[in-house]
Amino acid sequence: MNGLISLAAILAILLALGGLIGIADRRNFSPTWLLAAAALVALNDALLTNVYGLLPDLIGGDWNWQGKALALAATLAIAALAPFGWQRCGLTLAQVPGSSQAALPVVLLYGGFFAAIALAFPGEPGDAETLAFQLSLPGLEEEIFYRGLLLFALVRAFAGRQRFLGVEWGWGALLSCLLFGLAHGFSYGAEGFSADPATMVLTAVPALLGVWLRLRTGSLLLPILLHNLGNSLSLLV
Repeated sequence: MNGLISLAAILAILLALGGLIGIADRRNFSPTWLLAAAALVALNDALLTNVYGLLPDLIGGDWNWQGKALALAATLAIAALAPFGWQRCGLTLAQVPGSSQAALPVVLLYGGFFAAIALAFPGEPGDAETLAFQLSLPGLEEEIFYRGLLLFALVRAFAGRQRFLGVEWGWGALLSCLLFGLAHGFSYGAEGFSADPATMVLTAVPALLGVWLRLRTGSLLLPILLHNLGNSLSLLV
């Protein structure tokens, strides 16, 4: 029940903020795509939690292999549908010509950010399962969903653009980063709603860098690789 309440609050934040933005810029607003984005968030949350514990965990282990795999499979299946498309969601190895050189400073910044966190807050050495998980599913599932499928839906919901730092930014890009932060640092429990500002900031920085890389290169390749590297650094240093 707590998970459902937390999800309902996140969806309310998305729809309220999205509605206000849409009212302010009606010509560039698609309510249908905003509702589609909310439905995607709800489906992703349900599958990550094995439908809130209703599905038996057939894989086991110390990490959420099954939930991540289910969510990833659903994201890939939806991204393959005609209104979306894998390539339009960034599911391509091809990079925009000339983007590799532009992306290098951001790649270094992304890696340096996580290296600094790993050095400042060293973790315990991980076992084989932990390392295998952190090097695979988090980056695949989260980047393909947040910087791929969800970003695509939100970009369609808010068509207005402003060019900044070499890419076309819109409200959809910023909302996708906000949702990523809420997924990691916002919850509901016995003491009511709680938000962890530090966690939300630490997820907002790589989320913004990941969005920039996705928009600049046209591909999710670099965001996925960097995400998994960042997750694993604290286990390796």
